[in-house]
Amino acid sequence: MVKYMTAGESHGKGLTIIVEGFPAGFAISEDGIQEDLARRQRGYGRGGRQLIEKDRAELLSGVRHGLTMGSPISMWLENKDFANWHKVMSTEPVEEPGNTVTRLRAGHADMPGTIKYGQSDVRNILERASARETAARVAAGSVAKHFLREFGIEVRSHIICIGGIWANYDHPVDWARVVESPVQCVDPEAEAEMIKLIDKAKEDGDTVGGMVEVVATGLPIGLGSHVHYERKLDARIALALMSIQACKAVAIGNGWEAAELLGSQYHDILQPIEDNGHAANQPYPSASGPWHRDTNRTGGTEGGMSTGMPIVARFAIKPIATLAKPLPSVDLVTGKTVQAHYERSDVCNVPPAGVIGEAAVAFVLADAFLEKFGGDHIEETRRNFEAYQKTIGPRSWPVAAG
Repeated sequence: MVKYMTAGESHGKGLTIIVEGFPAGFAISEDGIQEDLARRQRGYGRGGRQLIEKDRAELLSGVRHGLTMGSPISMWLENKDFANWHKVMSTEPVEEPGNTVTRLRAGHADMPGTIKYGQSDVRNILERASARETAARVAAGSVAKHFLREFGIEVRSHIICIGGIWANYDHPVDWARVVESPVQCVDPEAEAEMIKLIDKAKEDGDTVGGMVEVVATGLPIGLGSHVHYERKLDARIALALMSIQACKAVAIGNGWEAAELLGSQYHDILQPIEDNGHAANQPYPSASGPWHRDTNRTGGTEGGMSTGMPIVARFAIKPIATLAKPLPSVDLVTGKTVQAHYERSDVCNVPPAGVIGEAAVAFVLADAFLEKFGGDHIEETRRNFEAYQKTIGPRSWPVAAG
């Protein structure tokens, strides 16, 4: 139902974003999008690039007087750093552009990309493979988040691990504390150790990865479907998160822990419903609708569909491939042993990865929401949604004979 496309290079003129498929009539603003872009630029362990860029997406089409029009939404995000790269990244032929890269980096797109696309300059690959592209994704995801908020759905993230240091936390997460943290971590003791580890990695010319948890609350029961692999909600979320640069693993809820548990220990038991429509026992925080559980180990999905419980997705980010003290490698042209290429980079990109993960999950949820409820105008979508919500509860519909 909804899709987006991005274009642009890390040090090129800027990033173009086109978002298509959202209904008309819901509010969106450049200021609202900029909030997410600013969050992506923050985080302990970020590099010097963030001191140059002041990301703000300019709305070019699809929005009039603050409301979506139902037509494609296009945005432009300028790269301020292009002023320092205008010759290297010129779209027109130039003499001696300089800054040719032939030293390959393990863990980046350098080697497979140059071979696949027949390149002799790694810059033709690394510019697009760069995590700079995620600024465009965050802008697109912000449109999805604006839409979801019309229906009380919020998508947030926090950091649960950096370099093997794990946070202690409970649901619901103290989101105010997360916002205050330089590493977006709710646990102050873990935060202090994470910062020390990042400092040590920087001192050693190294990098450090970690793990993010994305939480979406307020979802109705029944987004996604069990009938085909590509319609399963958890599969779509996993695809979106795995597509993020440096992501190497995804789990929905306690996905990894499930391998070690018995069925009686893992599954989220349904609670009975009282006459007032609420669970007889204390419901899990932030559950949507009358069907509640005391646990949410499945991460808000069953059979590829949302259960009304919070969607919880975790994803792991590997350490950045660009090290200040480069690893041994090979030169693309000479084939000789060299030190890998180094270009200005972050030490830790886990905190901003949370904002990117929010964008990825929000877009999947918005797509699944419109797949279920449709509507060319937001009020049509709302009517369909509200009518469906009235059907949620003990089954009273007739069952077909036979």
